[in-house]
Amino acid sequence: MKRLLVAVSLLFSWNEMKAQTLEKMHWFNEPGQWEIKNNRLIMQVTPKSDYWRISHYGFTVDDAPFYYSNYGGELEAKVKITGAYKARFDQMGLMIRTDQQHYIKAGVEFVDGKFNISTVVTHVKSDWSVTTLEKAPPFVWIKLVRRLDAVEIFYSLDDQTYILTRNAPLQDNAPVQVGLMAACPDGEGFEASFENFSVKHLPDQRRLDWLKNH
Repeated sequence: MKRLLVAVSLLFSWNEMKAQTLEKMHWFNEPGQWEIKNNRLIMQVTPKSDYWRISHYGFTVDDAPFYYSNYGGELEAKVKITGAYKARFDQMGLMIRTDQQHYIKAGVEFVDGKFNISTVVTHVKSDWSVTTLEKAPPFVWIKLVRRLDAVEIFYSLDDQTYILTRNAPLQDNAPVQVGLMAACPDGEGFEASFENFSVKHLPDQRRLDWLKNH
């Protein structure tokens, strides 16, 4: 019984620690309405907001909500996302960012009535790639893995099987901001819910290779 009580106490402490971690993150472009409850961030996404630089459309915007923490080195981040998408280009997911000119955002984007796994890679100029989902899922898991000078983007419908959708470059050995992003370029806002957000440190691959050989 004593061991069981200790285990329950440790589990409770771990859950509290995760919630505290979410609460200690920082806002860039804080939305007008948001709350954290039961390790879930719920926000009303700012209308007419987005992240994009120059290419194709000819404008640069950097004004959508982004809730983040700072990290160094290699890592894995993932989150479960649910959105009440309404307007064209409503979107939400993960973002990893070094500065205004260098970032990757990945998640679900609602375009012409269809749900897409969407990734924007920005190195001075932005590009956009999408994978259209056959059905509208109730939620999607998004995962990014930063290794060396690249970031791999995955999605899952069950947190078990993850499908790779993009491998994109990002400067290594540089601090990054990692967190939860949502944007509403064309509409009047929508409710975005982020659950079970986690960031896991990964040992530096070059150092591991060096240790094996020395």
